[in-house]
Amino acid sequence: MQTLLLWLFYLSSFYAFIPGLITRIFGFRVFRRGTGKQDFALTFDDGPDPVYTPQLLDLLKRYDMKATFFLVGSHAESHPDVVKQIHEEGHLIGIHNYIHKSNWLMRPKTVRMQLKRTDDIIYSVTGERPTFYRPPWGIVNLFDFAKNSGYRIVLWSAMFGDWRSKTGSNKLVKRILRKLKPGEVMLLHDCGTTVGANPDAPMNMLIALEQVLEEAQRRNLKSIRIDTMINSEKKLQKAKLSIMKRMVVSLWLLWEKVFHVLFQLETVTPKDPMLHFRPISYQGKAVTMDDGTRLEKGDQVLELHFDNKKLFHIGSRSRSEMQLAIQMIRAMQKDLPTLANMVLERPEYMDIKGLYGVTMISRGPEQFGFHVQDLPQGLFASSARIYLKILLSIIHPRGQSRLKEGSKKMEPKLLMMPVDVLINRYAEKGSRSYRSPKQDSAEEHELSDLPIGSASQGLSS
Repeated sequence: MQTLLLWLFYLSSFYAFIPGLITRIFGFRVFRRGTGKQDFALTFDDGPDPVYTPQLLDLLKRYDMKATFFLVGSHAESHPDVVKQIHEEGHLIGIHNYIHKSNWLMRPKTVRMQLKRTDDIIYSVTGERPTFYRPPWGIVNLFDFAKNSGYRIVLWSAMFGDWRSKTGSNKLVKRILRKLKPGEVMLLHDCGTTVGANPDAPMNMLIALEQVLEEAQRRNLKSIRIDTMINSEKKLQKAKLSIMKRMVVSLWLLWEKVFHVLFQLETVTPKDPMLHFRPISYQGKAVTMDDGTRLEKGDQVLELHFDNKKLFHIGSRSRSEMQLAIQMIRAMQKDLPTLANMVLERPEYMDIKGLYGVTMISRGPEQFGFHVQDLPQGLFASSARIYLKILLSIIHPRGQSRLKEGSKKMEPKLLMMPVDVLINRYAEKGSRSYRSPKQDSAEEHELSDLPIGSASQGLSS
């Protein structure tokens, strides 16, 4: 028996108590407060009531305030004319179950049936489906917590005990005025037929609310609908993220300037930079590229770097990933011929065996002649993954959402191009004759009998 009671305790805690505690204390997956400068939200539960709700609507109209009504389905079914008036006067309607019963005491299927029945009643009167839900007493179960209902759950930041007649209007005024601040979501009741409430309690609420609305006008505060408050929150959050993004971009571009100086990067086309590069000694594992060229540790390569400022400007102007890719392709098509001619014309690049780079935007580089492969696992791969994901979240037109589409699609890739491919595909006709490392190796013994100085002069002429 004790074991059974213990299991029942665990089950009830998992199903009801823990989700309720997390939502009420931490606000997880519920909306309960805004951050507006001049707006607060009046919300009313348990209605509609044929006596008190029309009086409330008249009061709100007189002070030009909007509110949100969480309706009990059975009450809405009995008083469709009041539901219609709420809707026509521009207030928001949400669901408060078909009957005022705690979700802790109902199975998930029963809760869904209550929601659907109330939804259908409201839709039949207003022609609109409600999208917001306040469970009775603000109590959620595991399935509400998991957002299986499909509705946005709205709780509150302030409640005042207005369902009890003994509270009185004077005490209510004092309690509400203490919470009359921007961003508050106030819970009041326009019906007193719920178990535990007093039938005449809404009259005290109406008397108190009139004084509160008078004071709200004096303070230049306005009650708005919950959906308006949530949309304002989204815009504000977006603006904050935009400011944060600009700060991050500024710091990133400053770091890029420092990086270019520290590692002596050269720019292919300084007037319109896209590709930067530096000669380095390849330190990775041996790789056989698509044309059979083998890149081994110690070989000389040109390490490529995209211009982050250019990428950011392209990303900010692009409305889709396709537009971003097209702009990058055009920039690459412009820079690769210039880079090929630079390799041909500069004696110091005569030993370069290929191009080398790491990128997160690796769709379609094969069309340029690049060999693409995964980075070998290790510290460099891990750090490159973090760095490039941060960069992509800033420059990509869909930002963070692009990073959630699967880790395999967003893995950094190693790009390599044999120098032969670079020269043959991109160098201008009539450029200086190119001697690849393969040709130099084949003729090495012919030059071995010459003095070092002569060989050097021949290569540098």
